[in-house]
Amino acid sequence: MTAVDVERPIPQPTLASAEFWASGRDGLLRIAHCRTCDRWAHPQRAICPHCRGRDIGMDPVSGRATVAGFTVNAQQWLPTFPAPYAVAIVALAEDQSVRLTTNIVGCEPTEVHIGMQVKVVFEQAADDVWLPLFEPDTDGQAEPTPLPEPENYRERLRPRLSGTSKFEDKVAITGVGQSAVGRRLMVDPLSLTVDACLAAVTDAGLSLDDIDGLCTYPGGGGPAGMGEGGIMAVEQALRIRPTWVNGGGDLPGQNGSIMAAMLAVASGLCRHVLCFRTVWESTHSALQRSGQWHATPSRATGMVEFLHPFGAMSAANWIACYASHYFHRYGNAKDALGAIAVVARDNASANPEAVYRDPITMDDYLSARTVSTPFGLYDCDVPVDGAVAVIVSAVDAARDLPSTPVFVEAVGTQIMETLSWDQSTLTHLPQSLGPAAHLWSRTDLRPDDVDVALLYDGFTFNALSWLEALGFCEFGGGRDFIDHGRGIAIDGRLPVNPHGGQLSAGRTHGYGFFREAVLQLRGQAPGRQVDSPRVAVVTAGGGVPSGAILLRTD
Repeated sequence: MTAVDVERPIPQPTLASAEFWASGRDGLLRIAHCRTCDRWAHPQRAICPHCRGRDIGMDPVSGRATVAGFTVNAQQWLPTFPAPYAVAIVALAEDQSVRLTTNIVGCEPTEVHIGMQVKVVFEQAADDVWLPLFEPDTDGQAEPTPLPEPENYRERLRPRLSGTSKFEDKVAITGVGQSAVGRRLMVDPLSLTVDACLAAVTDAGLSLDDIDGLCTYPGGGGPAGMGEGGIMAVEQALRIRPTWVNGGGDLPGQNGSIMAAMLAVASGLCRHVLCFRTVWESTHSALQRSGQWHATPSRATGMVEFLHPFGAMSAANWIACYASHYFHRYGNAKDALGAIAVVARDNASANPEAVYRDPITMDDYLSARTVSTPFGLYDCDVPVDGAVAVIVSAVDAARDLPSTPVFVEAVGTQIMETLSWDQSTLTHLPQSLGPAAHLWSRTDLRPDDVDVALLYDGFTFNALSWLEALGFCEFGGGRDFIDHGRGIAIDGRLPVNPHGGQLSAGRTHGYGFFREAVLQLRGQAPGRQVDSPRVAVVTAGGGVPSGAILLRTD
């Protein structure tokens, strides 16, 4: 790919980023620079994250960098951005902790590698935008820049408050419910939500009149295909008249909404909170393809301002860059990713609710079409339509209900890594390491006490990251732990996603893992049931932010 043969999404410069996007006007890359401590930062310039000084300007850098992570994208996300092309995270020579997501141009995508020395070259995309791309640095004028080392995130772990009771001990999970889940159901998403909510209320042995709280993710402001309209739409439908509501995306993963409900119940504000999560991505995509749903093109804003202009349109691209760095540091783990996919499908074959139930082999996995290296088709989860609901109750109220309660042992929520898709740790899924460490600080249980793991698998690498982050094995030890699938099978040392996960059962965005954990602990799993589990761990969040929950039977 050359620097001029594509039509890219254009970023929307903001009051904070306009100078960055315009810096290529004179051929110089400019980055936020603290004049107090002489450190660099990207992308924000409101305050120095190192010394918290406010004397920050946009100063030129050499434009030289090192490829720290990359992926060769093979998926045609945009008609004007032909594949294949290389998306990369490059670490600047001046400061390895400052990185840009970009494209590597001036060479074949297959020539890009970790540690490659590159230099900036600009492409003007609009009157006010010069995109910093990078090409191989063959001048030999600078010493090769070493790769960024992993952050010592554990030094940031906050100790548990002493002398206080745990809010987790005050709540229980009393009901779970799920609507129909499938591909292109062409059903109103609010109807799916209502189906799941009514099922959860019935499962708990409650009535709608008992529900005094509503909680959801991401609320009414989420993108099309990712919700039913939030609290307003569901309250208008059910007329619960709650004493407390919550909906938003800035939570510790999708299941952070369930944690928020726990806090409301533990505080005494509510006794029974109905939590819900609805997706209809499959139907939304079908409506777009048929022309029934019209989307107006706009400039890239918010989180994707620094991603979409480089064709990094999907989490597949963003997370694949991390997988490449993991492979470079710890060794190629492609067969471990394949084992995760094969075991997920094997588990799904016994789950009547799963979307895809036909078994696959390692040969099937390896021969599947490439999406974004090292990810192929079976590394990616399945967009579906469906809703899942969960009831969080006060623990004293739960004991009077006919349902079997599941109790909460601990949550992991602390942000210990940089909240970013390219400035954070490069070795594992962003925001898996911090919440995992925080989880174990709130309990006396250890990884060996866990009987079943429900690990977010938006991509196979996500599940591998969570395995290592949670301490089931050392960093880089996931391949041996998985043991060609034997280690994570239903009768292995740690059964993982016995319902098939999102890779085969369908992407219900975190809530499906929570429901499966509850059913497993009750002995009511619809597919493969683990033998007498007492402790389950659930993770959610396909990146930033994320969270973890430890559940138990008694």
